[in-house]
Amino acid sequence: MNKFSGRIYQNQSLIYKIFLYVLTTVLIVYFFPKGGKFKYEFQKGKPWQYENLYAEYDFAIQKTEAEIEIDQERIKQNITPYYRFDGEVVNQVSKKLDDSYRSVLIDSIIDGVPRIEVKRFADNMLKGFYQIGIISNDETQEKKTGYLVKNGNQLEEITIDKLIKISQLRQRVRDKTKGTRYRNLSDKVYNLLFEVVKPNVLFDKERTDLVTENALKNISYTKGNVEKGIRIISKGEVVEGQTFRILDSLKSEYESQVWSESNYYWIVVGYTLLVALALLMLFLFLKKYRFDIYEDNTKVTFLFFNMILMVLLTTFVVKVKADYVYIVPLCILPITIKAFFDARLGLFTHVITVLILGFIVPDSFEYLFLQIIAGIVTILTVSELSRRANLFISLGQIVFVYALAYFAFVIIQEGTITALNWTNIGFFALNGLLCFLVLFLILIYEKAFGLVSDVSLLELSDTNSKLLKELANVAPGTFHHSLQVANLAEAAANEIGANAMLVRVGALYHDIGKMHDPVYFSENQATSINPHDELAPDESARIIFDHVLEGIKIAKKNNLPDRIIDFIRTHHGTLPVYYFFMKQQEINPETNIDDFRYPGPMPFSRETAILMMSDSVEAASKSLKEPTASKIDNFVERIIDKQMEEGQFLNADITFKEIQIIKKVLKRKLNNIYHLRVEYPE
Repeated sequence: MNKFSGRIYQNQSLIYKIFLYVLTTVLIVYFFPKGGKFKYEFQKGKPWQYENLYAEYDFAIQKTEAEIEIDQERIKQNITPYYRFDGEVVNQVSKKLDDSYRSVLIDSIIDGVPRIEVKRFADNMLKGFYQIGIISNDETQEKKTGYLVKNGNQLEEITIDKLIKISQLRQRVRDKTKGTRYRNLSDKVYNLLFEVVKPNVLFDKERTDLVTENALKNISYTKGNVEKGIRIISKGEVVEGQTFRILDSLKSEYESQVWSESNYYWIVVGYTLLVALALLMLFLFLKKYRFDIYEDNTKVTFLFFNMILMVLLTTFVVKVKADYVYIVPLCILPITIKAFFDARLGLFTHVITVLILGFIVPDSFEYLFLQIIAGIVTILTVSELSRRANLFISLGQIVFVYALAYFAFVIIQEGTITALNWTNIGFFALNGLLCFLVLFLILIYEKAFGLVSDVSLLELSDTNSKLLKELANVAPGTFHHSLQVANLAEAAANEIGANAMLVRVGALYHDIGKMHDPVYFSENQATSINPHDELAPDESARIIFDHVLEGIKIAKKNNLPDRIIDFIRTHHGTLPVYYFFMKQQEINPETNIDDFRYPGPMPFSRETAILMMSDSVEAASKSLKEPTASKIDNFVERIIDKQMEEGQFLNADITFKEIQIIKKVLKRKLNNIYHLRVEYPE
């Protein structure tokens, strides 16, 4: 049992990766829309690349969305509105009339007519109006006829124009009083009625909407049929017009039939194998080319989390409305991964994610092409996220590429630009705007996963930060050395296209371990007294080695990101401390040089390799006496060639050509630093 537990403990990292791999595969397949996949790929405007296709069974030809929308609009226009008759209104209004007529008709005799008779005349007139029907001005519909619902379920067809609108009440009163003894009292009667009248015919929106909904449900979504055995398309024939509609209908029918209970599990197995294979490629890529990330389960989790997030967003949009699929800001994925790791991993992860999404999106070839091209443009253009203007320009270029590629597809498929759907161009623009969310996501990811981006690097590069201020106070010589190294390394990184901001920050913090014993390092010795003179060479070497370990401790205590700590670990690689080795060899000729080597590891990226070269060259340049251009050139060549002989750059992704470029930059910078000034007269 203990042996089994020990094996689990030893392989816990691998077990976690397997668990993450299985969980991600299951989640992605679970998110997939429940539908089969048509076995033929076709596009409008392109030739049919397969053998002649015959209908294997009868199926209906589906209407286009435009045709369905026309049918729906026609039904809505032809629906007869429903009105509700409220029989209680007339009694309520008569009661109000009894209660209020004295306040409206103040005098007991009006133009020779007793007030009570005026009230009785108005009451009879109002009842007559209610028999016709009074309707509110706002509730009259465009239709000329409607159905009036009485007593709950009795229907009566009515003509809307024959109903009395509130706005017509004054004219109706005048018509009724004309030629009677009340002819001079029309305004009085109107005022009396206006105080109490309210509609008794009300538009029944709920019933009308229900009838409309039922009618829309009965719309036929098909027009015509294709019988079994009929040839649908011949090999080489261009897919267009009615043929395209028939093929699209066959695809829908096929996918609905394939996803049946009998073969449900087989289709799930198929999707699972394909998704698992795609994710396996990502694992193999990490193990082969980014082993440092592969070994870090937090970073692997971060990669898979982002993939799941993009798949989830896309599948949700496809389920809601597939036309909106290009709103999903998929380019956030390569931007995020490039910000935390590198461009190559960002593009590879993006391509794997797009391949997975190709199973569920409509027009998968068009989608794959657009998204992969957009991902490549993202990797090539997005840099220095700390500068928002750069991000804005890059996202504008991405939107332009989306629109340009879409425009090309429309021309190929339709043969004309008149079919261009400007709504899709709007989707691309919205996609670009949503990509700005990457700035907020990066901040969240930094806190959640302990990663570092260019935005954080910009903050860490501030020399007024607490840790760098402490370095300047405790070890001023080391601080000045770090600034010089940062300038050299940044210039070299810019020249070969490495991450200049990362190198600069790494250079600023690479020697913070010297704060532990600053006087044991020559740049901090203000006097001629050297404490190493009192120590044995091996003890002095140990103190020199310890500045790397102490630097790691200080960095972790101050919560510096791992990417910065990597510079502290690797800036001396496994190089020996030659000075103290030679001293010890004078005492003991049998001394092993490996006992005087730094613990490592060696640089494993272009950035850490640049720092090693810049640090060694800058530190050693202080020993040059009367430096000249030729001395500096030979000096730089000798130091970096020695590092190459020691194999310090074998794990770094750096080429010989890039090393030569770095040498030239360092030579030029050192020549600028040590150039001779004109001697000014006293």
